[in-house]
Amino acid sequence: MNWLKNLVPPKLRSLVGAQKEISDNLWYKCPGCTQMIYHRDLDKNLHVCQHCGHHLRIRAEQRLKMLFDNGKFALLELGKPLADPLKFRDLKKYSDRIRDARSKTGETDALKVGLGEIGGHKTVIAVLDFAFMGGSMGMAVGDGLITAARRAVSETAPLVVIPSSGGARMQEGILSLMQMTRSTIAVEEVKEAGLPYIVVLTDPTTGGVTASFAMLGDIQIAEPGSQIGFAGKRVIEQTIRETLPDGFQQAEYLLEHGMIDMVVHRQDLAATLARIIGLLHTTNVAPDTSPDDRQKEDAADAIPSTEVIVPDPSRPATKATDKGL
Repeated sequence: MNWLKNLVPPKLRSLVGAQKEISDNLWYKCPGCTQMIYHRDLDKNLHVCQHCGHHLRIRAEQRLKMLFDNGKFALLELGKPLADPLKFRDLKKYSDRIRDARSKTGETDALKVGLGEIGGHKTVIAVLDFAFMGGSMGMAVGDGLITAARRAVSETAPLVVIPSSGGARMQEGILSLMQMTRSTIAVEEVKEAGLPYIVVLTDPTTGGVTASFAMLGDIQIAEPGSQIGFAGKRVIEQTIRETLPDGFQQAEYLLEHGMIDMVVHRQDLAATLARIIGLLHTTNVAPDTSPDDRQKEDAADAIPSTEVIVPDPSRPATKATDKGL
């Protein structure tokens, strides 16, 4: 027995205390400038690099807490998705991929929907989580968007959607592509109810998500530097056989060319949404009337007011009646 090796170090550790384990996620490397960022600084800056301003991807629940007043909201219960409708298998079974994604993220699928207030206005927010299979849109996401839209209509509340997705979920085949139509119809239900539909585009927003509900907003907002497009740059260049400009799918380029309305820093996003919702939305919505009631109202409006136009001669004229007011 080597007492110097086996006995002395344990004794010393017991006297001075064992070294605390250091977590692996205390420091993060910025994808934009490769600088190391301490995790507390990252949380304080809403996951925006203090060195270069790069907006890092964040989880869906973090976004909900960031946008709702005082971070308070209620999560809407979404339907239970089908595990593997097509029994799909590539290098790995789809059912195994779903199970791994749920284990890794703690979520059942890529969409979360919250109901709360933004600037005092009741609002429904639907957020895609890129951490869950790249935020891909399958049947569960389509069902969730319909639930969010109909809840917004029932609550007479604006709908805010925040996509972060690689597009349709290939493992669900045509069933995932059908969600493009379903989500578009859900958006139309919100607009037909006269409610604002606002989209906040984040990095990345591509594929079938871009080709459907993500580009239908009454107001299109984007975070700085977000990649927004349908197909990748290399695929487009190979198709049209032309060289595309650098950054042509970034938020700033799209703003310059009229594809989106504004680019907003993450720290200003909650205040911007509150201001837009306050301008676009009013809770004092006039109740719908039947055709007969509208005809009666139109007929009543067509009859002139005799008290104003024909003053009573027995009363002395006033300034109001002299002016025909």
